[in-house]
Amino acid sequence: MLAYLFRRLFAAAVMLVVIILVVFCIFFLVPRWAGVDPATMFVGKQADPQAIEDVRQKLGLADPILVQVWEFFKGLFAGRTYAAGGDVTECAAPCFGYSFRNEQAIWPVLTDRFPVTLALALGAAVLWLLFGVAAGVLSALKRGSLWDRGAMVVALGGVSLPIYFTGLLSLAIFSYGLGWLDAQYVPLEESFGGWLGGMILPWITLAFLYAAMYARITRATMLEIMGEDYIRTARAKGLREPVVIGKHAMRSTMTPILTMLGMDLGALIGGAILTETTFSLPGLGAAVLKAISDKDLPVILGVTLITSLAVIVANLVVDILYAVIDPRVRLA
Repeated sequence: MLAYLFRRLFAAAVMLVVIILVVFCIFFLVPRWAGVDPATMFVGKQADPQAIEDVRQKLGLADPILVQVWEFFKGLFAGRTYAAGGDVTECAAPCFGYSFRNEQAIWPVLTDRFPVTLALALGAAVLWLLFGVAAGVLSALKRGSLWDRGAMVVALGGVSLPIYFTGLLSLAIFSYGLGWLDAQYVPLEESFGGWLGGMILPWITLAFLYAAMYARITRATMLEIMGEDYIRTARAKGLREPVVIGKHAMRSTMTPILTMLGMDLGALIGGAILTETTFSLPGLGAAVLKAISDKDLPVILGVTLITSLAVIVANLVVDILYAVIDPRVRLA
């Protein structure tokens, strides 16, 4: 088990380094190949030539690409100094870059908005796992029943309807119409009750989409597994049906569910743009949307790296859970 864990940790570290190299080249090397000066993307095309040159020197954009990559890696662990003439800007470690549009380092921006996105992703994940998996299992066990047909119709609607539609509809009904839930986000440190009330609708809206997908996948997987030989053997041995389903069928059913969860949760931690925009949540998704409109490349780069790291960590946890729920992984 330890050897398996070390292999996965090493693979995750290598993948993270490769992703950083690829993302850095996309943001700083590809524009140069296309004939676009990255410095103009920071200060704008209408800026004074001297201002563009100052930014080019300050960011080290005139240096060879290998030197730029090394400075970026070094900044992640030891911090970085941006200097041009007498103008010096310090960026403490971990330095994900510096936004010269907002005159601030990227890391404080990410850490300020990350808890909002993390709370949104984790809260929604709990809901969609509970209701999506439960609905899928019941539909598989009651195949062809009224429950099965109704649950799959609702799941199809959940998959088909976009988040901005269900989000605005839920706001119109439960917040503006009935007044049951607050549409205003309140920071957790100000009021737990206000924070909870402002997160319920985003959680439900986001979970509705994913619960629908998880219900359909769980139902299809469960139906396939219930026809396997080892399920028939367990029943022939006289095991009670709850034991057959809970101990034998569910273990195999959870394997594809965990795979989906690792990808979905990692991607959402990088920012649920539509949900955060619909409910005006100050998370990473809202930050990257504003950065795109402002052409603030360092912020986009930082969020991209955070998303990649979240996906890698989530899949690493999923790989460990594989070994916990499936003995075949431990034996392999």
